[in-house]
Amino acid sequence: MTRAKTTPTGTHAATATTAADRIARAWVSFVGSGPGDPDLLTVRAVDLLRQADVVVTELPEHATLVRTLLGLPTPVEVEASDDETVEIVEAAPQPGPELVDGGFGEDGQPLTHAARAKVVIKQAKRGLRVVRLLSGDPFLYASGPEEAQACAKAGIGFEIVPGVSSVGAVPAYAGIPLTTKDHREVAVVTCGDNAATRVDWSQYADGRTLVLLSAVGQIGEIAKALVTAGRSGETPVAMTRVGTTTEQQTVTSTLDHIAADARAARMTPPAIVVVGEVVDLRQSLSWFETKPLFGWRVLVPRTKDQAASLSLGLRGHGAVPEEVPTISVEPPRNPLQMDKAVRGLVEGRYEWIAFTSVNAVKAVREKFEEYGLDARAFSGLKIAAVGDKTAAAIAAWGLRADLVPSGEQSAAGLLEDWPEYDEVLDPINRVFLPRADIATETLVAGLVDLGWECDDVTAYRTVRATPPPAPVRDAIKSGRFDAVVFTSSSTVRNLVGIAGKPHPSTIIAVIGPATAKTAEEHGLRVDVLASAPDIDVLVDALADFGATRRASLVEAGEPVTKPSDRKPPARRSSRAKA
Repeated sequence: MTRAKTTPTGTHAATATTAADRIARAWVSFVGSGPGDPDLLTVRAVDLLRQADVVVTELPEHATLVRTLLGLPTPVEVEASDDETVEIVEAAPQPGPELVDGGFGEDGQPLTHAARAKVVIKQAKRGLRVVRLLSGDPFLYASGPEEAQACAKAGIGFEIVPGVSSVGAVPAYAGIPLTTKDHREVAVVTCGDNAATRVDWSQYADGRTLVLLSAVGQIGEIAKALVTAGRSGETPVAMTRVGTTTEQQTVTSTLDHIAADARAARMTPPAIVVVGEVVDLRQSLSWFETKPLFGWRVLVPRTKDQAASLSLGLRGHGAVPEEVPTISVEPPRNPLQMDKAVRGLVEGRYEWIAFTSVNAVKAVREKFEEYGLDARAFSGLKIAAVGDKTAAAIAAWGLRADLVPSGEQSAAGLLEDWPEYDEVLDPINRVFLPRADIATETLVAGLVDLGWECDDVTAYRTVRATPPPAPVRDAIKSGRFDAVVFTSSSTVRNLVGIAGKPHPSTIIAVIGPATAKTAEEHGLRVDVLASAPDIDVLVDALADFGATRRASLVEAGEPVTKPSDRKPPARRSSRAKA
């Protein structure tokens, strides 16, 4: 038998083979992140980010975008008491893809295109799935072409995932079409330094629509150059900053006055400038900045796992929801009562089970999973749900609610439709009622009056959450939130308890009369009362309030402001209903 020799040459060969394997496996996806609104990411972009091992970012906000998109926690910030500095503490490796800054160096200065390409190549050579996230579109006014060429030179495979470019998206969000049937020509000009003298503006004197990039700081000189080249001083101009985000701001003017108007509005980069007659169409086509809650900072005090649908509805109306958990849902202190009730359910002890909340469904489902049970244990059992959302949670379990209120979706509405106990038709007269520890006795008393016996079981506890960070508490008290939406009496009590009362300028929206009563007991004047105890109805009611408020300001010839822009000495006494 011949023994294989281990030599330096052999070692180097093995290393080379390993590196070659990594190169062969390397793959880079150049992904456009769009102009700012994360909802404009393509389906392909989202899929690749979810599969990525490494994401090479371009902007600081890209890290937040990835974490939010993937539902990942942000690094914990801890205030050090000795020197008042903020320290980033990571107790454990962060989940999700590794985030690598590919836009700025250690000195905080922007990297050159060549330096960015080196960052991408370095990560790709690790043999991992790399997503290179670039603003807008990778191949339009971006470093994508240079970085992709570097990959090709290094023998690394790549793909290009186009993104929505700010060139078309920002004007669209401002209500300005770049072309119409009467205006077919459009030109895009990247201004950069000394654009007023460097660019031959006479070639754009023909009246075509112009889209100017990086023109904010020299818009006065550029406007003069266009007028000198033959464009009328009355040519409409629009400047839109941070377009497609809820901070979007647009100034409309003319070539003669845009410089002064932009200074007065304190316009700063990044911004897109559109020059041409199409700007006048903004008067009738503005759709984003005219949303009823556009730019409103809305506090959402709910349990963390229930805030998503409410926040989604608010964003649809242009608001910026900020979720602050005020309630923590925890198991009951004594689980024996719940254990006994679940065993009774399996053994056929009950005729009905009545769910009064989504949390109750979740609590029973978790108990079933603990025991290794599934939905088949409900065979022969009638199921009641207090409302459509609870019925949907039951349906997600593969079950169907036999009884949902036909009228008001509440305990009272459920009782209105609940049948009386009939000794002939009902072999069992007992109802299993899993509920929160703070639930009212209305349903129990009503069922007893109808001849039923109730096992009123604490399935979960609602406890006060920890206070939000100091900046959030200060924003609540000082009126930097435009509105707060309360979805239960407990959210009112707990928010006031952990963060204090909202400022009098903050619009208070509540889901129903009981919540309104609790708010008023805590010294809050209710502005918006939903006509039905439903999240979607509550969101629409707040949007209707915002639309009415906006229309009143426009009709009075006043600038459209947010509630946080004004600090009245006392809250209005009127209550809006939807």
